[in-house]
Amino acid sequence: MIDLASLRSLEAVHRHGSVHAAAEALGYTPSAVSQQIKRLERQSGVALLERVGRGVVLSGPGRILVAEGTRIAGDLERLETDLHAHAGDITGEFTLLGFSTAMRGLIGPVVADLHTDHPLLRIRLVEAEPWDAIDQVAAGEADVAVVHRWGDVPIAIPEHLDRRVVHRDIAEVIVNETHRLAKRRAVTPKDLRDERWIATPEGTICRQWLSRMYAGTGRLPHIEHTSMEFDSHLALVSAGLGIALVPRLGRSPLPENTRALAVKDPVPEREVIAVWRRSQGASPAIRSIVAALGD
Repeated sequence: MIDLASLRSLEAVHRHGSVHAAAEALGYTPSAVSQQIKRLERQSGVALLERVGRGVVLSGPGRILVAEGTRIAGDLERLETDLHAHAGDITGEFTLLGFSTAMRGLIGPVVADLHTDHPLLRIRLVEAEPWDAIDQVAAGEADVAVVHRWGDVPIAIPEHLDRRVVHRDIAEVIVNETHRLAKRRAVTPKDLRDERWIATPEGTICRQWLSRMYAGTGRLPHIEHTSMEFDSHLALVSAGLGIALVPRLGRSPLPENTRALAVKDPVPEREVIAVWRRSQGASPAIRSIVAALGD
């Protein structure tokens, strides 16, 4: 009989393009992934991988196995979920993915309470960027993801995933107390056209939103410094090296010599969204996790 855990490893190799990348995504060692695929080859009696240069690709039988195996795994997941739903048990092990500020401001406190209320429920937390988190849930590598969407910046969620908005967050412009705008209560992008920004790296959702916020000003934001962590943004603003757009969710206390200014036209607001596979929608544990995030 084909081993489902080994099938998951083969799916991960197909999706990520290599044994090493698949192992990293699954939390295994490359050796463990290789052994699982070899087990599948012994069980099926056919070669499932072909070496191409220094990498590997799925063979014809391997592609068939992944395509059919994904469907079968989904059916088994729905069956297991229905059994738990019938029993009403809030139990099991689940992986919850989230972006950094959600980890601090939302997920950590929620999961601590869930573990207290449901001792048989174990939730493993992994920090991940929204696109990666959605991909992992869609592929069955995680169970729930908490992602965010700024304004009209699109984020693609596959049709077989369900979603719920669990929080709405607002960002503010953080300036040094000596800044010319520090005594203002609110600013617009036009007020900030010539400012030096501290921003997240190119390609992140927050950076995309900052660029879109400048629409209509005739400019693009001038990015002076780049850092992934908002705590670093606050430290650099405190040092007088620029201004930053920082969300409230999970934000550390502001340095004493900084000020938070509201932004309007447009308001930098983001939706925080929980996503999970529809095949797990009846699971009492998944329902409890999503409900707790929303509460």
